[in-house]
Amino acid sequence: MFKELDPLLHSQLRLAVMSLLLGVEEAEFNFLKESTGATAGNLSVQLNKLKDAGYISVKKKFRDNYPLTLCKITVKGAGAFGVYTKALKEYLNPKS
Repeated sequence: MFKELDPLLHSQLRLAVMSLLLGVEEAEFNFLKESTGATAGNLSVQLNKLKDAGYISVKKKFRDNYPLTLCKITVKGAGAFGVYTKALKEYLNPKS
């Protein structure tokens, strides 16, 4: 029997964000926007969904009088991503 895939991570943009955040300590909003090709509005909405689920933390501050948004994956988010990828691998290699 196949495990249910986390619907929060099954979105292409949220999955891309989580994948990027796994490889860095933290990432700036503009880096995520450029790396995913998302619009600022769509990325902002998806980041809020991940933050509300506790999968990422979002820190807002200023750098040289310009707003700066930093995102970081949480322990809960890394765990959820691991469970998701394991379940996805089972879909790709089902046991007979």
